Amino acid sequence: MVDIAAIRAPLFVPANRPDRFVKAASSKADAVILDLEDAVAASEKDAARDALRTDFTDKPVIVRINAIGTPWHDADIIAVGHLPVAAVILPKAEIPSTVMAVSYMLGGDIPLLPLIETANGLANARSIAALPGVSRLAFGSIDFCADIGCDHRQDILLPARFELVLASRLAGIAAPIDGVTAQFDDDVRTHHEALHAAALGMTGKLCIHPRQVGEVMRAFLPSDAEIAWARRVVASGDGAASVDGEMIDEPVRLRARSILARAETE
Repeated sequence: MVDIAAIRAPLFVPANRPDRFVKAASSKADAVILDLEDAVAASEKDAARDALRTDFTDKPVIVRINAIGTPWHDADIIAVGHLPVAAVILPKAEIPSTVMAVSYMLGGDIPLLPLIETANGLANARSIAALPGVSRLAFGSIDFCADIGCDHRQDILLPARFELVLASRLAGIAAPIDGVTAQFDDDVRTHHEALHAAALGMTGKLCIHPRQVGEVMRAFLPSDAEIAWARRVVASGDGAASVDGEMIDEPVRLRARSILARAETE
């Protein structure tokens, strides 16, 4: 059983490029996303679907299908239903009833990751997150900005990102996966944007290039300073205490234990 909640840096690869599947899997990514949607031209959709496979790696293989209402959606559903995929990403997830229908068509046993990338999707994020079969939300920030006509900046997108974190928490599912950093050759930017997502409570980030994976992984792990602080807090005992001049009680210890649990995944 794949722990969808543990995935931090899943890497996209176009499904019509099976020559890249093994290379993607040999990266440090903890999951491979075979993309049938944006990375594949309309003329290549059928070939991409025919190329789907999961036997090239032991890592989780996720498939991003085409959106509801597109000419390729139904065939994509049939194709992934015959494969042992770890999860399915549903782009342009907007209406809870249609998202539920996709989960039903997948048999209800394939985890669904709705991609929130429109105003309607964000408005319905809490209802979508609470649907049976939905394991985790993901943020399509670039498409979201195109939909509402805003700049793709962290300050502008802060409310949207936090709403996805809140929706996930209210539904009791894993924290969401942030969208991609389009500038794939800028390691500093990738790391900075992943740190921002982590600070908001997100626990993963979609990657479009292997060089992004390490920066994303590093961002979602606690720093040495955080680990040292957490150890001091946990060692402070029960009840109220003082650590580094800060008042410590059980909620703070809960955060410290969470940091140490994250460190153990390194």
